[in-house]
Amino acid sequence: MEQFTLFIISLLANTFSAFSGGGAGLVQLPALIFLGLPFGIALATHKIASVALGIGATIRHLREDGLERQFVIFLLAAGLPGVVLGASLILRVPDRAAEIALGVLTLGLGLYSISKRSLGQSYVPIHRNVSGFVIGVTGLFLIGVLNGSLTSGTGLFVTLWLVRWFGLDYRRAVAHTLVLVGVFWNGAGAVTLGMLGDVKWEWLPVLLAGSLLGGYIGAHLSITKGNRWIKRGFEIVTLLVGSKLIIG
Repeated sequence: MEQFTLFIISLLANTFSAFSGGGAGLVQLPALIFLGLPFGIALATHKIASVALGIGATIRHLREDGLERQFVIFLLAAGLPGVVLGASLILRVPDRAAEIALGVLTLGLGLYSISKRSLGQSYVPIHRNVSGFVIGVTGLFLIGVLNGSLTSGTGLFVTLWLVRWFGLDYRRAVAHTLVLVGVFWNGAGAVTLGMLGDVKWEWLPVLLAGSLLGGYIGAHLSITKGNRWIKRGFEIVTLLVGSKLIIG
């Protein structure tokens, strides 16, 4: 029953994440904490499992040929150092403080989503000069630090940053986030956390299976169905999970 519960949680969380461009950590990580894992172990276990999300989404998104080379380079070069730094720092933070910080970040993400009625419905390239790229890289580095540490919703932050700062439409931004953040950022965080902390290895096979399948299904839905109907559900989940983590 425990393994079945983990699979369903992983499948739903990662389907949702792959559809919306981020957010698996909003459901899967708190669920692992609620099931009794300390924050550090839950984070390391979730981070390793989330790599399968990126692989599942990659299998579907690469068929669409929607990746831009310059953003592939930026996401990797700017984000990976931040991911390693964040993953190295978070294990020094007390469990309860980390949970509260995760809750505050999650609530903020939900409130931000509520305040924005649309998330990049058209492709209008902007900030493609030197200063624009410098600011863009700085933003990606800071999001990388969050991805390596708190991990909650940082995939969606990358999606929104690509939409708001560089003018990508939602579909293109989601593709870059899932393929590059899902595989490479999460992979770097997983290696760092696996080396520095503990992992619940007996839970990983079923979490990996749910992440891989959910990543593919969610990516397919994001390509074929769009994003409007899931927006409100995302906001409800972020507010509920964030409140629960803060209250304890």
